[in-house]
Amino acid sequence: MAPLPDDVRVSIVIATRDRPADLRECLAGLAAQRTTRVVDVVVVDNHPASGLTPPVVAAFPTVRLVNEPRQGLAYARNAGFLSCRGEIAVATDDDVLPPPEWLETLLQPFINPEVMVVTGNVVAFELQTEAQRLFEAYGGLGRGVTRKVADPHWFHGCRSAVPTWTLGATANAAFRTVLFDDPHVGLMDEALGPGMPSGVGEDSYLLYKVLQAGGTIVYEPTAWVWHKHRRDMAALRRQIYGYSKGHVAHHLTTLLRDGDLRALVNLCVLLPAYHIRRALRWAAGDRTYPLTLLALEVRGNLAGPWALWQSRRRVRREGRSRAAAPIQVRA
Repeated sequence: MAPLPDDVRVSIVIATRDRPADLRECLAGLAAQRTTRVVDVVVVDNHPASGLTPPVVAAFPTVRLVNEPRQGLAYARNAGFLSCRGEIAVATDDDVLPPPEWLETLLQPFINPEVMVVTGNVVAFELQTEAQRLFEAYGGLGRGVTRKVADPHWFHGCRSAVPTWTLGATANAAFRTVLFDDPHVGLMDEALGPGMPSGVGEDSYLLYKVLQAGGTIVYEPTAWVWHKHRRDMAALRRQIYGYSKGHVAHHLTTLLRDGDLRALVNLCVLLPAYHIRRALRWAAGDRTYPLTLLALEVRGNLAGPWALWQSRRRVRREGRSRAAAPIQVRA
């Protein structure tokens, strides 16, 4: 297929919070992309008070810095999206390493004007520690090697909750920026995602809204990036607990905000059945995934409703996302 024309303007948004070494490597990977287009790179500092991010950005003179002091990945990504100068906004994380061909491969499906979002695969950079291997046993971030196309027909044809989490995540995703001004889509839900009590769900719910509004999403596995999994068990436990809360928070959001009763099938039937199957495999002698982590998932699921309520209270206090003024950083 033909590449996306160079005159289509693209912005890359990286949300970061006090991980200067990871951010430096990520920015170096972006600087090494094999592309002839002008790319606008935006770094959103989600903890400006620390002062750790500006010196890193200063080493990359073409990169713009935006501050978003309100804690939460959705707040940070929204601040980046609002400051984008391109027709397409690419989202990635500071703990991601992109190969040189990544950007153009991710952009190529946008040659079809019906495609509103493109996501790519996220593969483990290393599997050296027990925590990293267990995260892959949990499910990891990879979504396989098969290309997927999700459209409104797929959305309405799902009998249970629409599994947008199988289509990828904003560690590796690109959006047409017109979506953020669409009243049926808009920005990320600030009450969902890391940095909020709810844990995760900000990206899966944004994909849900795109499909609900009639958009098409392409998962392109050849547009892959490396991801640095958490190396220690304490960080892994926090991550899995957050994912478990966020999964329930996502379903509750589609149920309560969108009236999608299919969420009840997952919450009341499929999710308990999933835990039972894993427990039975463990009882049968399969020790690939520890029972302690399975119990942690159940605890996270049960905490999901309370966590979502706490997150919504915080958003009411701190306000919704708004345009943030860019900060010029010089070396």
